[in-house]
Formats: sequence, structure tokens, C-alpha cells
Amino acid sequence: QVQLVESGGGLVQAGGSLRLSCAASGSILSISDMGWYRQAPGKQRALVARITRVGSTSYAESVKGRFTISRDNAKNTVSLQMNSLKPEDTAVYYCYARIVAITTMTVSDYWGQGTQVTVSS
Repeated sequence: QVQLVESGGGLVQAGGSLRLSCAASGSILSISDMGWYRQAPGKQRALVARITRVGSTSYAESVKGRFTISRDNAKNTVSLQMNSLKPEDTAVYYCYARIVAITTMTVSDYWGQGTQVTVSS
């Protein structure tokens, strides 16, 4: 089986920074896209940032210039550096990865358990 484990959430004041990390492990044949979504209370889960295997990135308009996504293909990890945080960034952040598992030989999206980010004003 495949697991995604996140770390790095917490409480920070507005204007501060946090770094989220996510590691994929298990019976992984290959990983294509990796990224981060977030879900605020009462809202739908929404894409924050995405990165392809070759490093092409895309961001939600609301985080451009403040957040940076990166990945380490050798370690199967993806990170999100979040700077100049705002109260509206408060949400549960989920990492995802599009993975071909050795056991299934099919591509599927896998999700982490979520990590809370709270930005106080």
C-alpha cells in the first residue's frame, strides 16, 4: 500500500511563515504530479499548488508570490513554503500525489491525512 504523511502545520501570526512537508512511501512505482490542497471551514477543498515530476509549478491566485512548492523525486517528498501568511490562509492542508502503485499498476491519487494551519490576526 501507499501512504502520504504530512508534517509542519501549526499556529502562526499573520505575516509569519510555515513550511509543510509530505513524504510518500510504500509500494510506489512512479509519481507524476504532487501538490497541496486546502479546506477551510464551510468551504470546499481547493488547489493551492501543484508541481510536476520535471518541476513545472502552478499556484492558486491567492497564494502566488507568497507560497513556493518544491519536491525531491529521490525521496518522494513535496514541500510547501508559506510566507506572508494571512488569516484567510487558515485551513486544513492536504498533500496529494498521483502514483502508480506496484501492487495495482494503475494510476491513482493518494492523499495525506491533513495538517491544520491557523493564522492569527
